[in-house]
Amino acid sequence: MSSETYDVVVIGAGPVGENVADRVVQGGLSVVIVERELVGGECSYWACMPTKALLRDAAAVRAARALPAAGKMVTGHLDPAAVFARRDSFTSDWHDDGQVEWLEQAKIALVRGHARLTGARTVAVERPEGGTVVLEARHAVVVATGSHALVPPVEGLADVRPWTNREAAEATTVPERLVVVGGGVVGSEMATAFGALGSQVTVISRTRLLPGVEEFASEHVMDALREAGAVLEVGVDATAATRDASGTVQVTLSDGRVVEADEVLVATGRRPNTGDLGLEHVGLTAGDWLSVDDGLAVLDGSGTPIEGLYAAGDVNHRVLLTHHGKYQARALGDAIATRARGERTDFGAWGRHAATADVRATTQVIFTDPEVAAVGLTAEGAEAAGLRTRVVDYDLASVAGASLQADGYRGQARMVVDDDRNVLVGFTVVGPDVADLLHAASIAVAGEVPMGRLWHAVPAYPTVSEIWLRLLEADGRDH
Repeated sequence: MSSETYDVVVIGAGPVGENVADRVVQGGLSVVIVERELVGGECSYWACMPTKALLRDAAAVRAARALPAAGKMVTGHLDPAAVFARRDSFTSDWHDDGQVEWLEQAKIALVRGHARLTGARTVAVERPEGGTVVLEARHAVVVATGSHALVPPVEGLADVRPWTNREAAEATTVPERLVVVGGGVVGSEMATAFGALGSQVTVISRTRLLPGVEEFASEHVMDALREAGAVLEVGVDATAATRDASGTVQVTLSDGRVVEADEVLVATGRRPNTGDLGLEHVGLTAGDWLSVDDGLAVLDGSGTPIEGLYAAGDVNHRVLLTHHGKYQARALGDAIATRARGERTDFGAWGRHAATADVRATTQVIFTDPEVAAVGLTAEGAEAAGLRTRVVDYDLASVAGASLQADGYRGQARMVVDDDRNVLVGFTVVGPDVADLLHAASIAVAGEVPMGRLWHAVPAYPTVSEIWLRLLEADGRDH
């Protein structure tokens, strides 16, 4: 057994761990990152990039077909092999050589293997080739191990070898019939992707699809999926599953009906990658999410920070989105370096080392067809938070830029405004190709820009961004 000492040890070389390590190095500290799978993590190989690559061709075809002349040029169906080949290019065929090269250029040391905490600032790594190396941290250990798909305890479900996001992202064939269990983001996006590739899709969801977004956005997505041929079994559960000798899966619903499929995709939530992390050596329970304070320090059972131990990204359960994990990582890496220099950290609202946007300005794009983009609070969320608000809705299709974008364009936008402060606290838009509308709203929410000042941010005509003017007009200048 050998040992090495660094200023900071990071467990997990996904986007979150990489960003923590990069900021630590930029702050003048030494760092080692530990990874048991591929450098680049879930997002690079089994989530963000490959799944959006699966969706992109279908979105481009839809956009072309919404225009009379361009639509005449688009004939036939998507070629799954070509879609999968482009997807593979984004995953580098599930090789991480390029990511490892980046670590070397960024002066981040890499140790491959399975890491376990043996104390708040010590990590034992079992190397794949055998042997153990003990990594000691002078200043901090950061847990950035992410999460994995939850397979619910439905009778027989595990035995039918269901897909999770990983199998869906790696698929090389298109099942003739695909049942998706779960109507959240992963379930809705993959229903969109495989439906476009030719699968007959059935979605089983105990609630409306995308329950975390505004209901009107959910309804737009559900309507589009139905129009595309998907069957939505909403308000029911999967209660059992079996696979027969022919390979057909029978999924029993809570109302007694049975749905048949060639493959089943489970998309019912996530669990933290902490089951074999050595949490018991720091007084925590294996398999639990890691609770953190505003500075992302891991808390013990009494709510007291564990000196020198931090957690960022999915594993702390604040916001399970890659971009917010990276946002946390940048703040945390800078804070660790600041402390190491003996300087004062700033964890006040919107401070240099705070992750305030996790609470007040969470951003998300859902790449269904139509897309959903949202930041901040929903109308229901604002009410639950005790805010006195006004809600402003507008038909996106009536904006000049949208009518140019596509014939028969359908969409809707909503502002949620804090009445007392007269600032935007939430924005949701649904429609084709709306993802890039979001950042303007994110700036308005994070910047707490007064509504009166937003009148002076003039959207170019004729673009879909003119929705901002229409929302402001609907709200009126007298607020």
